Amino acid sequence: QIQLVESGGGLVHPGSSLRLSCVVSGLTLDYYHIGWFRQAPGKEREGVSCITRLDGSTSYASSVKGRFTISIDNAKNTVYLQMNSLKPEDTAVYYCAADPGYCSGAGTGQYDYWGEGTQVTVSS
Repeated sequence: QIQLVESGGGLVHPGSSLRLSCVVSGLTLDYYHIGWFRQAPGKEREGVSCITRLDGSTSYASSVKGRFTISIDNAKNTVYLQMNSLKPEDTAVYYCAADPGYCSGAGTGQYDYWGEGTQVTVSS
């Protein structure tokens, strides 16, 4: 059974940091890349970042580049999204998803498998 489980969300002040985790089970990351997405109320889902384990390639949306960092812990089959300098506009439900092949751009791909999401709220 393929599962992606996100955690690490919360309520933080602007300028703070959070690290989201996506634990992947039931598929091998040698054949899939993992993407992070977010969706704020009333807005379309946005691709935030993605990573390919095989070659380490990553991609970021322009809105988060320089503030967010995606990484993989191979031993734990877990993908992280380190989010620094958080802004109120980063408030959203964050999802991780798996897509066959390589990361070719944040939000680009079919993404067959999804987690249920974790809420991130940035507010003073």
